[in-house]
Amino acid sequence: MFDRLFGRGGERSAADPHALPAPRRTRNGMYTLRALGDSRVLALVEAAGSGDWPAVKATLAPFDLGRDDQVLGELADLDGVQNWIGRAVEEDKEHRATALLISGARHVNWGWEARTSALAVDVSQAQWRVFHERLRIAEEQLLEAAELQPEWVTPWRRLLTSGRGMSLGPAVNETRLDAALRRDPLNLDAHIQWVSQLQPRWGGKPGEALAFAREAFAGAPDGHRLGCVIAVAHIEDWVESSRQNCLVTPEIQDELLEAAERSILHRAHVRRPGWQEDFNTFAMALSLASESIALPRVFRELGGAYTPWPWKYMSQPEKMYARARRNA
Repeated sequence: MFDRLFGRGGERSAADPHALPAPRRTRNGMYTLRALGDSRVLALVEAAGSGDWPAVKATLAPFDLGRDDQVLGELADLDGVQNWIGRAVEEDKEHRATALLISGARHVNWGWEARTSALAVDVSQAQWRVFHERLRIAEEQLLEAAELQPEWVTPWRRLLTSGRGMSLGPAVNETRLDAALRRDPLNLDAHIQWVSQLQPRWGGKPGEALAFAREAFAGAPDGHRLGCVIAVAHIEDWVESSRQNCLVTPEIQDELLEAAERSILHRAHVRRPGWQEDFNTFAMALSLASESIALPRVFRELGGAYTPWPWKYMSQPEKMYARARRNA
């Protein structure tokens, strides 16, 4: 109660020496986060953008790519990586697992880029063919990376996405989820993938995803970012619903408030590169629910930082972020 009234919890720690300075903001006071807001990640992205494999390896030193899916995601999203990473896979035997992981993750995203976010009935045969070709390559590379580095969790998280795209079925995908969670029981990215898997559009039943999210977060310690799985589950319910205001209920508002206060706004929460995406996740869910206690605090902490996920679920994501921020 006192945390709610006086805004304690989630306090800023000492200034991060690796934090990128906020770029010039738009007239709405917002800016798009780049490279997880971290100078080391920016150096990594720039090296990958230049196709400089030795520099990529050097700039990866501060990170554990086998466990940090957000850093891996920066490489997976980078167009052009697919043009050179294959040489690293074949030529660098010492770092083959890392190259396979990067290539596999990139091929998953590259496949979805070919498919696009269109409804299945609107995807052409040519798009489907390219989609499945790229996902097949991704599957082979990620499975080999997982074999070479059995302790890594990120190959299994990425295999959840490719498995869903290739319609491999519940048995395969459940095995992959189990593999990920054995390695990291509180892994947020794997949990989010499973929340998507449980949506009706992928064959799940209404309510399954939220029940899964609640059970997962119930076992997390205070301050853990796994609270975001509650926000994502409600966002997914909104995506599936035909009612724009389906989240505007006292029960959902209270659940999101409690999840935010026990995770990203808790005093035990530790910010890491890309923490702004977690705050954006809550910002979208809280705004869809018209929640008024946590939402202003979340936007205040963001300071205008915008991340495409999860706002890309909306037709005009940046405009909707700006509107939600203005109305908070």
